[in-house]
Amino acid sequence: MSTILKTLTSSRFLLILANTITIYLLLCRQDTLQTEQSPPPTATTAVASASTTSVRNLLFSIASSSKSFPNRKPYIRLWYNPQTTRAFIFLDRPPNVSAPTLPPVIISGDTSRFPYTFPRGLRSAVRVARIVKEVVDREPSEVRWFVFGDDDTVFFVDNLVTVLSNYDHESWVYVGGRSESYEQNVANSFDMAFGGGGFAISSSLARVLARVSDSCLMRYGHLYGSDSRVFSCLAELGIGLTHEPGFHQVDLRGNLFGMLSAHPLSPLLSLHHLDAVDPLFPNMNRTQALTHLFKAAKVDPARVLQQTVCYDQANSLTVSISWGYAVQIYDGNQLLPDLLPLQRTFVPWRRRRSINGSFYMFNTRDYPKDPCERPTIFFFNNITSNADVVDSKYRKHTVENCFKPNSIRNLKQVRVFSKKLEVDRKQIKVPRRQCCDILPSVGDMMTIKIRNCGTYELISMST
Repeated sequence: MSTILKTLTSSRFLLILANTITIYLLLCRQDTLQTEQSPPPTATTAVASASTTSVRNLLFSIASSSKSFPNRKPYIRLWYNPQTTRAFIFLDRPPNVSAPTLPPVIISGDTSRFPYTFPRGLRSAVRVARIVKEVVDREPSEVRWFVFGDDDTVFFVDNLVTVLSNYDHESWVYVGGRSESYEQNVANSFDMAFGGGGFAISSSLARVLARVSDSCLMRYGHLYGSDSRVFSCLAELGIGLTHEPGFHQVDLRGNLFGMLSAHPLSPLLSLHHLDAVDPLFPNMNRTQALTHLFKAAKVDPARVLQQTVCYDQANSLTVSISWGYAVQIYDGNQLLPDLLPLQRTFVPWRRRRSINGSFYMFNTRDYPKDPCERPTIFFFNNITSNADVVDSKYRKHTVENCFKPNSIRNLKQVRVFSKKLEVDRKQIKVPRRQCCDILPSVGDMMTIKIRNCGTYELISMST
């Protein structure tokens, strides 16, 4: 009997020992799997690296089609430089003529095996969503950021380099912008980067997304667009959007003056839907107007559209500068917070009347119907620069013969002096608006100097 008990005790001990060893090995295996599979940290702040991110570290992938591509070439040429910019155009079929001044063309792969069931939608959304996989599978060298956009997306490349340098490309980062339209965000997602405005995916995240995207796309045949598919697959990976307000989907129509004259305190990164809005400058077509804006952007990209406000107390004037675009002069004292909301010069993206259609993702204010009640506008005219100073000039745009004080009526030009805006990581994360001074004027020209604000300086008319 004692022999049997000893045998049972020994067997139980061996069983417990075996189970313990098995559990230990499973735990070790789980730790190994977690080490192999877990993503890099998703922190959105930059980490010191051996070299600074440059334009060569960005690769642009542009979604187009054989139908739209011929008409969109002028937009692409505005921002694409064959000597410095790395980009591909993804088409559904080969173009009739190649162009050396445009990015190389890639013909998208067959997507017929993927479902698409959205009523009255475009099946090309699946093809565009797979661009992420197709460009990553090419294994391009030295790429830190994969940037995606449409053929009518105009990028401000230098600013993209500046902003993306603020993030760690070795972390899993998904950067982009929402729609300006509340209705569009409701229909899609408030947490999605809208593809036309452009978005960027860090190289480490893009490689993982490329491996899983095909299996993920099989689950999202019911969605409308390509951007919602990319967003859904990233959500399945556990990654959320890092919002950058410089990406502009431009889900608006009409006159963008109100939007461009009160830009957020962040670098301008992109503009989209340019065929759906008026030319950005009067008396020009769309391409001419964009080319004109790029004259300023090429001289001082970080400053373009940045809003600066100063006051002429002697003549009771308020001056709002949207650098490289327009200067507005108001008769009287306009408080700074009252100038920050966007003037509603535009109309909603959706033409049908709906409650949500008239809501935007930013504060707005009325734009007077009577032209004589509006500020006097001076549009960007020309620019020169040297090593120390940038000199931009703005010409008066007269719409109506309105009564204005002599201090405004006699003006024909505004001249703005500034230094090239160097944006470092601190200014990206915690930006501060600059100040300006109105210098003694000569003849029909107002002269302004933009500068950093003093520590305790308030942007206001002295009282």
